[in-house]
Amino acid sequence: MIAYAVLMWAIAALFLLFGLLIYHGKTGLIHEYHRERVRSEDMAAYGRAFSTGLFALAGTLVLSGIVSLLWTLPGAVTASLVVLFVGLAASFAILWRVQRRYNGGML
Repeated sequence: MIAYAVLMWAIAALFLLFGLLIYHGKTGLIHEYHRERVRSEDMAAYGRAFSTGLFALAGTLVLSGIVSLLWTLPGAVTASLVVLFVGLAASFAILWRVQRRYNGGML
């Protein structure tokens, strides 16, 4: 499970980096399709809100990696995957809400 934890932490570091960059104004990192209907005066708030979803995603990956290392019972894999999928669902819900609020929807 060490390899899984390291992989989760490496991916989390990437999401954290992108989240920080977007939070500080680099909204160009978000695909143009997802920001095409965002008003220019809302772009900074959109970037901060979008980065919240990325931070939640990074936190999910870190927590899943920690659970996989600390949980020594036979259910460690299951517990780690439950944490991962619940966190992914929560993160995607945040991103969906941001898209609906600032861009008028996902499609």
